[in-house]
Amino acid sequence: QVQLVESGGGSVQAGGSLRLSCAASGYTNSRFCTGWFRQAPGKKREEVAILCPRGGSTYYADSVKGRFTASQVGGKNMLSLQMVSLKPEDTAMYYCASDPSYQALIEGTPTYWGQGTQVTVSS
Repeated sequence: QVQLVESGGGSVQAGGSLRLSCAASGYTNSRFCTGWFRQAPGKKREEVAILCPRGGSTYYADSVKGRFTASQVGGKNMLSLQMVSLKPEDTAMYYCASDPSYQALIEGTPTYWGQGTQVTVSS
């Protein structure tokens, strides 16, 4: 029943910004935790941000802290990831994932995943 669909990816020059969106259906976002992950070819999957509104828990990777902001649009089952001051090393496929458990997201084992959206940052 749970579906996640990412959008908002694209190509941008270094220093630019993008906003990714994750549209969720089949559950109420306020009751689920959502994580953003990214993976570049030949590299390990990396946790980017985790938002768990009900528990008030948040997490940001050191590499994006201060530049990326995860938030929830209340009443719309929509999550967003605002990315500013983008760097070439931010280039990756970005995935939205969700699970009722914050711990599952921390461990990188959420139950539900989106299909991903590509972000490319040129120098």
